Amino acid sequence: MADLKILIVDDEAPIREMIRVAFELAGFACDEAASAAEALPLIFDNKPDLILLDWMMPEVSGLELLRRLKHDDATREIPVILLTAKVDEQNAVQGLDAGADDYVTKPFRPKELLSRIKAILRRAEGLATQDNLVVESLRLDPVGHRVFLEEQPINVGPTEFRLLKFFMTHPERAYSRAQLLDQVWGNNVYVEERTVDVHIRRLRQTLKSPVSNVDCGRYIQTVRGTGYRFSAKEGLKNL
Repeated sequence: MADLKILIVDDEAPIREMIRVAFELAGFACDEAASAAEALPLIFDNKPDLILLDWMMPEVSGLELLRRLKHDDATREIPVILLTAKVDEQNAVQGLDAGADDYVTKPFRPKELLSRIKAILRRAEGLATQDNLVVESLRLDPVGHRVFLEEQPINVGPTEFRLLKFFMTHPERAYSRAQLLDQVWGNNVYVEERTVDVHIRRLRQTLKSPVSNVDCGRYIQTVRGTGYRFSAKEGLKNL
């Protein structure tokens, strides 16, 4: 993972320095920004491989910046980890709903944060298989990192993309939330099991066509007492 670039966005200079020193020792290149205004040109000009984003910043919060990034085609696919002192469960759900790939509460250990980053970057690298996956009117392009519903592109966040790809390559089998966390988030990432439910709900909504009655979200079935299963009558085929 050498030469990968991390952007650290936090208004507290000691925290930025602590993270930068630890990450540079691990072989990452790091940029720093003390605010959303400083971060935006670095994001658009340098295209970091991952962003560490403090939630509580003056003027424009990290959550507001995250929402802006996830609504822009040029930045939507950049993984983002939120850093925050907020420990309430609803805040975690709010951050994940906004498109964060992970959520780390302060204070944290740089080693733990580094493990989470490596897991997210490994997952991103592991998406590069060549075959399109097709289920009826749903198509996933792993190389182009795109999803199509009735051949129309739809906006799918990076975590939902990985989750959908795992389901489409492992159909007709029930997986527990813990198994999905290991397979999609990585076994070195410390994420609550409820995180799975948040992303499943978001993915189901995304897979509903706004212009027809097609609902591919129904392929993601809840298995009572177990977790979730991906199932469709006509199954899968590779293009």
